Amino acid sequence: WSSGRIFRPLSAAGRDQRGPSSGLFRPGLDPRQAVLSAWPGAALSNSGFPCCRVTLNQGMAKLYFNYSTMNAGKSTVLLQAAYNYRENNMEPYLLAARIDNRAGEGRIASRIGISAEADTFTAEDDLFAMVEARLAKAEAACIFVDEAQFLTRDQAWQLARVVDDLKLPVLCYGLRVDFRGELFPGSATLLALADEMREVRTICRCGRKATMVIRQDENGNAITEGAQVQIGGNETYVSL
Repeated sequence: WSSGRIFRPLSAAGRDQRGPSSGLFRPGLDPRQAVLSAWPGAALSNSGFPCCRVTLNQGMAKLYFNYSTMNAGKSTVLLQAAYNYRENNMEPYLLAARIDNRAGEGRIASRIGISAEADTFTAEDDLFAMVEARLAKAEAACIFVDEAQFLTRDQAWQLARVVDDLKLPVLCYGLRVDFRGELFPGSATLLALADEMREVRTICRCGRKATMVIRQDENGNAITEGAQVQIGGNETYVSL
């Protein structure tokens, strides 16, 4: 164990090890289930055993997940926050999913007309390595990730490593659920790992807060089946 945050794979051989809770590993109890029940931040690693991300120092950098439905102004909030950093002579590092190129590849754009350049990532990229490569060229005070729902589970963990190992705050902005009401894999992992979560609110056409998004066809009819990812804007999606 070390100070700060902990990434600690727990193997079956760890039945006699102790965690933060005395008597956590008891004879006959699968240590994987013990960890998953005792630590809300625990998740199964690729090897099938729990890997814990535990916050011990609340003063450290944090992983933030700002989530919402469509057309809530997530990119606007991101761009404003990035501008605030630059205004204070601190350079942010912006990342965007390459799959969403509606504003042009390598750009984060808002519906109100502001935009900024960003490096892009695909599902195959190691985001920890990308941030390390960026830091080798120039300093960065904060990492911003747009369209975070397109992150893979592993990439969400990589961003957690950026926070914990590189001591940089990471702010992710993305959708929580798809048009079927199901979590995106990246969003689900961020909900599990984020130190702080914030809802970016928007309104339904009824005037109340929108909580879901529907996909519609060319005639305005709701679609209930199809691929989880389909890039589109107001012509395709409606927040309700």
